[in-house]
Amino acid sequence: MSVSEDHSAGILLYRLSPADTLEVFIGHMGGPFWAYKQSAAWSIPKGLVEPGEDPFGTALREFSEEIGRPAPDIAYANLGDFRYTSGKIVTVFAGAHDEMEQLSSTPVTVEWPRGSGTSVTFPELDRAEWCSVEIARGRLVRGQVPALAALEALLARS
Repeated sequence: MSVSEDHSAGILLYRLSPADTLEVFIGHMGGPFWAYKQSAAWSIPKGLVEPGEDPFGTALREFSEEIGRPAPDIAYANLGDFRYTSGKIVTVFAGAHDEMEQLSSTPVTVEWPRGSGTSVTFPELDRAEWCSVEIARGRLVRGQVPALAALEALLARS
């Protein structure tokens, strides 16, 4: 896949709950626009693939920046490339891991409200948590939802 400003990569951690429910680790987007939204306001920790950068390297870097700790040193499977309606593509890598918590997300500064000339700084993700795949389907931005089906298909083959 060629690298462009419309290409991101991320890591989707998964585990089985004590009740054998498949759970994934996702984050709620930070900032005033997302503050009171739940539906389609969560994301797989991910970010922009820089020129010359390998998508998996991007995924590892972005996980560390958005969650505040390195991605677990485990085996990852490439779930594929998923296209948003905007045309943006996200490459998602999945790995099984039992424990994870958000420590601190990298802050970003944006103009808010747009056109106001006022800058606001907030964390990229304001929280992250484990949830069932069913709950994640309603929380994730729409372009990332197909990654959940790809994860389920991968696990069904295992």
